[in-house]
Amino acid sequence: MILTAMLVVPFVGAVLTLFSPGGSPPRLTRLARLHGLFFSAVTLVLAVVAAATFDYGRRGPQLGFDHTWAASIGLRFHLGVDGISLPLVVLTAALTFLCMIYTARVLPAADEGAGSPRALIGLILLLEVGMLGTFVSLDLVLFFVFFEVVLVPMYFVIAHWGGSPGARERARAAANKFILYTLLGSGFLLVGILLIAVNAHTLDMTTLAARHGAGLSHNVQLAAFGLVAIGFAVKTPMWPLHTWLPDAHTEAPTVGSVLLAGVLLKMGTYGFVRIAVPDVPEGARVLAPWLGLLAVIGIIYGALACLAQRELKRMIAYSSIGHMGFVLLGIATLTPVGVNAALFGNIAHGLITGLLFFVAGAIKERYGTGDLDTLGGGMLAKAPYLASILTFAAVASLGLPGLAGFWGEMLALLGAYQPHAGLPRATYVTFMALGGLGAVLTAAYFLRLLSRVTHGAVAERWVRTRFADVRAHELLAWTPLITATLFIGLWPKTLLDLTDGAVRMLLGAR
Repeated sequence: MILTAMLVVPFVGAVLTLFSPGGSPPRLTRLARLHGLFFSAVTLVLAVVAAATFDYGRRGPQLGFDHTWAASIGLRFHLGVDGISLPLVVLTAALTFLCMIYTARVLPAADEGAGSPRALIGLILLLEVGMLGTFVSLDLVLFFVFFEVVLVPMYFVIAHWGGSPGARERARAAANKFILYTLLGSGFLLVGILLIAVNAHTLDMTTLAARHGAGLSHNVQLAAFGLVAIGFAVKTPMWPLHTWLPDAHTEAPTVGSVLLAGVLLKMGTYGFVRIAVPDVPEGARVLAPWLGLLAVIGIIYGALACLAQRELKRMIAYSSIGHMGFVLLGIATLTPVGVNAALFGNIAHGLITGLLFFVAGAIKERYGTGDLDTLGGGMLAKAPYLASILTFAAVASLGLPGLAGFWGEMLALLGAYQPHAGLPRATYVTFMALGGLGAVLTAAYFLRLLSRVTHGAVAERWVRTRFADVRAHELLAWTPLITATLFIGLWPKTLLDLTDGAVRMLLGAR
């Protein structure tokens, strides 16, 4: 029942927070903060317990819960975790708790009458239900339900707490763009899921994965992969379906950006690995080169776009397009090496980009702007610890060996050098070369960022201004991310050994 409890706890917390009895605004704000910390902490403890009780010698789903939901159509409330989903479950619970620590001291204001601190906390807890449910679902319809649950709370988080108080027009526009793109992608995803279920006569994801496409014709597999790939590509996001992401990240409050980058983007790539590749492998083999092509275009495009940005959060948002391109390239190889690289890159990106958005929010809070020209240089002189953490996050994101960002990118390129036997090797070697160029450009834009913000002389407008350095609540929220980035960067085998068995089982490899 531990997975069920992981879903029930934040849901109860969201209900209690959103519908708590009346009182003075300060009292309600304190109560909301306590609710957020308590329920997210309990959820994190449950996730850690799940990790502690997990049998790392087994490949298949564990800690399962299976209950008939609608017997007439074979719909079941079926939950479970394996080596693929467990790291994402722990990452989701940890990032949500760290966001609650951050919001315990920094609660962004909402529009007048549009929301309150307790509404923000309640929506984040509801968002956690959807994120966790996506990663533990083993029924196609249940997966789709949780996949969609995240859209509504994230929409309101961006629309009502994004941007600046009193000027929410751009935030609302970004939220509208986010919901329209993702709902359109969800339409394709639903049709693809139903196409698989109707022809396979089952909704059970473990059964479908074990069949490896048996019983599904070539044309059905091709159509189904194309449909679900569009749905997952929007959420990832893959070029050219990415245009909602920079606006959403730029306008979202700090905690919204952290969860959007750290978890929501992973739902798309997780769907590729969990559903698209194992359930319809013939469709995957036909369309994988096109997926690889779009992935490397995203890598190059994201890096070039970052070089052109003048706003800190927008630059980090475009960097996510490039980093997720490496994840998609790993998946497109259809090999255990490539898919393991993709899963490693998922976790690394969640840790590092979550940290980057936390730091970007802290910088904007102090300087009142994220504009790179206005920030100027010399942050090492004004706030040395804050500048040092920004430097750490930047070099981790550019793929410095010994840090988490290195392994996902390097192994994805290695997988492209030796793709699945049924794929054109020369094409994938070209993808590898283009991906390597993207890695060089990634280093270029992050080093350019540091030279413009942290180094050099202090901009004249800030010479007489005093800034607070890293505060206690920020250090509490950021230290776990820094530690995890170092740990899996120095000991990548810890994560690779966890995912490898489940990956080989899904791919039908030994």
